[in-house]
Amino acid sequence: MSTDLVHVVDDEPAILDSVAFLLETAGFEVRLYEAGTELLDRLAKSAAGCVLTDIRMPGIDGLELLRRLRSAGHRLPVIMMTGHGDVPLAVEAMKLGACDFLEKPFDDEPLLQALHTALGCDGPAEPVEPALRDFVRRVGTLSERERQVLDQLVAGGTSKEIGRTLDISPRTVEIYRAKLMAKTQAANLQELVRWSVLAGLT
Repeated sequence: MSTDLVHVVDDEPAILDSVAFLLETAGFEVRLYEAGTELLDRLAKSAAGCVLTDIRMPGIDGLELLRRLRSAGHRLPVIMMTGHGDVPLAVEAMKLGACDFLEKPFDDEPLLQALHTALGCDGPAEPVEPALRDFVRRVGTLSERERQVLDQLVAGGTSKEIGRTLDISPRTVEIYRAKLMAKTQAANLQELVRWSVLAGLT
């Protein structure tokens, strides 16, 4: 059962309670921490499982927690919970070795799927090479404008911000976004960002 252990870090008790209830109901073993320092203090060197942490917390935030885990030699897979508009932070987290991120509020199923995937890998996620090559190939089919919108999306830009940067309307940005999502076959922004980071496009 220890391999199905999830260390949950969030400074909001209500979030901890709701996530713990969901995960325990789904059969996971759960340990809760209200701060990154608490996790670092209590985590054994040979700890099993994975870490699910909020990215924005007082004191040590999710990114710093990830850095400290890695510098201490911990190879546990880490999933970041991010707020709306935290895409640049999520990109940074992926570059530091996080294996996934989930934007709040998220549904139960994506969280459980992300945890099952994380628990099935040893340390930071390594992309499946053929799938990564397919994604890069699909990005290569984008028009110049679609690629510009992709770059702006992965940088965390909203439709309004991207419209201002590219001197087009937010509605036009949405059209390009729909086209590039279809061409890259990304299910959502989270998946688009994840694959773009793994492919070194950011």
